[in-house]
Parts: sequence; C-alpha cells; structure tokens
Amino acid sequence: MKKLFFFFLLSVLFSAQKTEIIQLRDNIKDKKGLTKSLTFIDNRADKIIGVIPDKDNSVELKFAGEDLKQLIENWFAGDNKTAGNNDIVLMLEDLKVYEEQDENRPFPYIKARIKLSSFIKRNERYYFIGRYDNVIVSNPKTTTHPSLFLATQISNIITQFIKGSYYPYIVPGYFIPENEMNRYNEYLNKDYNAFNNTVLKDGVYTNFQNFRNQEPNLNYFVKKNKKGKVVKLMEKDLEASLSDMYCYVENGKAYKLTPVGFDEIQKNNKGFFIFSSRTNLFAEAKTGGVFVGAIAGGFVGALIGAAIDSSSNANAGAMNGIGFKSTLQTNVYLDSLTGAYVFEQ
Repeated sequence: MKKLFFFFLLSVLFSAQKTEIIQLRDNIKDKKGLTKSLTFIDNRADKIIGVIPDKDNSVELKFAGEDLKQLIENWFAGDNKTAGNNDIVLMLEDLKVYEEQDENRPFPYIKARIKLSSFIKRNERYYFIGRYDNVIVSNPKTTTHPSLFLATQISNIITQFIKGSYYPYIVPGYFIPENEMNRYNEYLNKDYNAFNNTVLKDGVYTNFQNFRNQEPNLNYFVKKNKKGKVVKLMEKDLEASLSDMYCYVENGKAYKLTPVGFDEIQKNNKGFFIFSSRTNLFAEAKTGGVFVGAIAGGFVGALIGAAIDSSSNANAGAMNGIGFKSTLQTNVYLDSLTGAYVFEQ
C-alpha cells in the first residue's frame, strides 16, 4: 500500500511539472554572405535554465537538445550555404528563468535573465562586437503562459543578436587575446577611462565611446533657459537635435536625456547607472512614438541593433529592455562596453 502511494505521489509530481522548449527555428541567413562560420561558446556556470510557475503547473525551460553548441552551430550551417570570410563567435554567459518578489510589489513576477556577447576572429585575435545583458519581465496577471512568453522572447533575442552580429562595427582597440576570452570584460575595461578616472571631463559626448574614452566633442555645447534647464544642443552656431547627444558633463557630473527629462548618471563600484524604471525609459516622447529611434526591424530587432552598435547614440537606451514595462525604480546600469541600459530586476 505504501509503495502504491509512493508511486502515486511521484506520478502527481511529474505530471505537475512540464517542459517548454526554447525553439531556434527562425531563419538566420547572412543575406550579404559575409560570414564563414559561427562558433558557439557556452560560458554559463550553471547550464540549467530553471523552473517557473505557470498556471497550476511548474514548467522547466529547455533547448531542444542537450548539446547547445551543436544545436546552434548546425542551425547556422543549415541557413548559410554560401560562406564568406568572417568568423563570428557567440558566447552565452548567463540564462536563467525565475520568480522574483520585488519590493513593494503586490505579487511576484516571472523573469528571464540573459547575457549574450559576440566577437569576430581575425588573425588569432578576437574583436568585441556587442553584448545583450538584460532581464525580461513577464507579468503573470496579464500573460496567459509566462513560460511560453519567455521562451519566445529568449528565442527572438538569440536570433536577432546573431543576425546583428553579421555586420559588426568594431571599436578600435576592442581586441582580446585568445587566452583572455573568458575574462574579456575585465581585459577591455582596463581602458575604461570614464570609470577609472577620478573626475569626468566637462563637455558634450555624442556617443558612448566618446564618453568611455573621455573625449568630449568640442563642436557641441548645451544651452539652458532662465531656470537652468538644458533646452538646446548646439553644434557650433547651429541648433542640433538633443538625440545627437549621448550625455553631457558639467562640473564633473554627467547627465543623460531620457523621455522624462535629464537624469544624473551616478557611479558605484559596479559601474555607471541612472535611477529609473522601464516605464520612464520606455515612455513616449511628446511628438509620439518610442523615444529613441524608429523600430524598422521590429521591436526586438531595434533592441538588439542598439545593443550591438556601440557607436550609435540609440544604444543609450530606451529600447534596451523588453517585456512588462514595470514602474519599479532601480539602478539601471550603463553597459561598460556598449553604453546600453542593463536592467537587473
């Protein structure tokens, strides 16, 4: 009788836990035929993605095969029959799904944390292309199946990130010796002047790389109104769009334009951040539409494009976060290599 009860209990437990597969089926063809190979590196400390509640079930998220390297490299090979010259490396550094109760929230949210980086290999050196490092939030009160929602979002991000890596903008000096690949972030951040220097240089920075290198653009300056608020960006004698500016520094303090105004860029031992929320950073401009950039390639496409192109002002951010636009205010970090927003909650 005890054995029957034990087997019944096991069957109940197993039937309550289901599996949601992260499907990698979308076409990832390099339409320009520039890419020769895609090498996948799984640098996750823990290969288990996680189990989350979904209705009355517990659902584990998984990829279709246990050998993720083979799965992704075969996916690329199947969609790319014409080989170019570029050797691209895709590194998965983190992927977790979990339930989290945020402070002062009435119920927990289902989330996915994902961190992807890409590189191009040339002459035994690896050059950094871009990085996506973010938390996707699913609101269980408005999402029918959080497991399906997150699995779809993860698949879309990986797909768009790979496609965006085919046509890289390579920042000069962003190369990594092969023996430093596993600690590429620390290796490249040795030259992070904005973070490493004690004081920031005053001036206007037209993109993140200028800010990172502490090279303000001397052709630009800001104008304020009588109340001391910045109202104009000037390029010499001509008025320029405020969106042409990544940030400006005044009296050693940096300020960044967001849809709700200028926010101070603060600094702690982890990096630079602004204290804000997804709602504020995804707010619509007064002219209508999402604040930064057109969404020409679809929402995730624009998001990934901004994350990859570290020369662009757009990767400042309003696109760098998808899923539920929470009002939760937290430290939103600026990626040390791309300048993109990194949400940690």
